[in-house]
Amino acid sequence: QVQLVESGGGLVQPGGSLRLSCAASGSIFSIGAMGWYRQAPGKQRELVATVTSGGRTNYADSVKGRFTISRDNAKNTVYLQMNSLKPEDTAVYYCNADAVDYNDYRGHDYWGQGTQVTVSS
Repeated sequence: QVQLVESGGGLVQPGGSLRLSCAASGSIFSIGAMGWYRQAPGKQRELVATVTSGGRTNYADSVKGRFTISRDNAKNTVYLQMNSLKPEDTAVYYCNADAVDYNDYRGHDYWGQGTQVTVSS
């Protein structure tokens, strides 16, 4: 199986920065696109950013110019650098990966457990 573990969440003041990391582990055959989603209380889960295996990125309009997604294929890790944070960025952030397990040659959509990001003065 494939597991995703997020880290880097926490409390930060408005205008501050935070970097999230998500490491994939397990019997990984390959990893395609990876991404970050977030969900605030009472809100639907929304896409924040994605990055393909080839490095092509996509961002939600609300975070363009402030967030940067990147990946380290050697470490099977995806990052989300968040700058100029706003209170409305407060949410649980989840990482996602489209991966193939050696023991199951079908592609699956894997999710991490989430990490809390709170932006408050």
